[in-house]
Amino acid sequence: MLSLVIFDCDGVLFDSAPANVAYYNAVLERLGEPPLTEEWGRRAHYLSSYQLYDAMFGAESALGEAARHAARDVDYGPFYKLMRPTPDLEAVLQSLQRHYRLAMATNRGGTVSGVVREFKLDRYLELAVGTHDVARPKPHPDMIEKCLDHFRVLPVAAVYVGDSETDHQAALAAGVHFVAVGGATPAQHRVRDLRELPALLESFTTKTPRHPEGKF
Repeated sequence: MLSLVIFDCDGVLFDSAPANVAYYNAVLERLGEPPLTEEWGRRAHYLSSYQLYDAMFGAESALGEAARHAARDVDYGPFYKLMRPTPDLEAVLQSLQRHYRLAMATNRGGTVSGVVREFKLDRYLELAVGTHDVARPKPHPDMIEKCLDHFRVLPVAAVYVGDSETDHQAALAAGVHFVAVGGATPAQHRVRDLRELPALLESFTTKTPRHPEGKF
């Protein structure tokens, strides 16, 4: 029986693309670099900051390291106001909380606690895991597995709710169910937005997630 629901943050709980793009552009401005293109803005939506800098500038490059240092000096605080909760987010979380334990696993790093605090998510989420809490970011399964260990839940009793192929691969590698939000990611189970999630999860009580083809 399903007992744990784990959410991605960006694109699932929040429309945060404008906030993240504005933040990364502030970092790039400090480096004297041009702002993100539309394609880099899309990739910034699901990559961790380190993954993004490595992809943009090359792994272990001097410019990538400079970006990491600049990012530590740019306060994300002003950008929270650009994040928009998904429609009826609180009502959905309240509904799910009656039946499941709730957690968040995101490729965000130092802003995980800030998101929880800013939007008072601790009323619903019992655990929030980011890249600073595990050895490897998604698409590796580390943060989902950390949630499973924390709640002492078997993979068959958990579902990960995400909106990218990175999320899908992490769920497969961890052996948990996966629900895709929106239409960008091919998946067996999907919802247009979170308001459809409670009804969908009721059908998961007798389903078993597919075994991953391999670990990352």
